[in-house]
Amino acid sequence: MMSVSAALPSYFAALQRAPAGEAAPAATEPRAAADNTNVATSKVSSKETESREAAAVAAEVAALASTDRKVRSHEAAHLAAAGGLAQGGASFSTVRGPDGQMYAVGGEVGIDVSPGRTPDETIAKAQQIQRAALAPADPSSQDYRVAAIAAQLIQQAQRELATQNEPAVGADGASRQLQAAISQIEPNPASGEQVNIFA
Repeated sequence: MMSVSAALPSYFAALQRAPAGEAAPAATEPRAAADNTNVATSKVSSKETESREAAAVAAEVAALASTDRKVRSHEAAHLAAAGGLAQGGASFSTVRGPDGQMYAVGGEVGIDVSPGRTPDETIAKAQQIQRAALAPADPSSQDYRVAAIAAQLIQQAQRELATQNEPAVGADGASRQLQAAISQIEPNPASGEQVNIFA
């Protein structure tokens, strides 16, 4: 017949042989080993968590830096093509990154879209507005809207030119010529109009 102690793990056998009131040293070893394993696992998982968090922060900073470069390049293209039609410099909307730095996530440049003093001046100005609006490699929907406004200005100016080039016949023709001459002398009431183009 087999003894009970032989069928149990060795640390239970040591418990059975220990005198009353004394704990067998073998009984504490597995718990201490388990505690050490838990501490080691906790340290590893803590390091893994810190590593994942650092990687996430680095990825967010890289994405913000990339967006910042694109936005600033986009607005610089508008400014370069707009020339004197730009109403000041570019303005940017920014966010603070997890590294504490500010990053541009949007921007705009104000562009004067008022008509010129003459149809020819309006056409030249509207063409420059179109070039400024479509200058970036990736125009925004607002950029396309500004280019469309410029196209409308060109069409209006071309219609004005066509009516000016009609022969002046009778009082109606003389009146048109007089109105055209006066409009070149008087300041344009619509000057100073502006529209913003965005990234």
